[in-house]
Amino acid sequence: MGFVFTLISCKSTSPVATKLDMKTEVALKGDWILSQVNYPNSQYVKLTSFDLVDSNCLIGSRWNFISNNNKGSFSLTNSACSLYSSDITWYVNKDGNFVMKILDAEKAKRVATGYVLDLVNVTESSFQLIDHVNIAGKNTAVTYQFVRNN
Repeated sequence: MGFVFTLISCKSTSPVATKLDMKTEVALKGDWILSQVNYPNSQYVKLTSFDLVDSNCLIGSRWNFISNNNKGSFSLTNSACSLYSSDITWYVNKDGNFVMKILDAEKAKRVATGYVLDLVNVTESSFQLIDHVNIAGKNTAVTYQFVRNN
């Protein structure tokens, strides 16, 4: 009796199933400050970033990315907001997506799925993450500007 095995391969379009971009991950290694959050009509519309806090509370936050084990952390430092910090896991895939999970299970709503953001304009001293969120029924790009903390 013979057995026939058939393997069917489907190309995944999931951002979490793609290969890693190690070179870009190494470029992000280190300490960063989130310096700006920009989106259309930000002066009129409040946005809760990462299901945690008002987006303005992220301005001035400190982020650390460790590229060799894809761990890191962030701390909110804005005295006008609640102080908060959490460990994260993160990676950059070959499609230019920054995939992040906030590991504080009590506060974070997407512990299982995480967040997928576009990573753009990476230099030695800055980069941007772009999240696509629904604001008042419109798909809106929210840009998080990071600068290296020397």
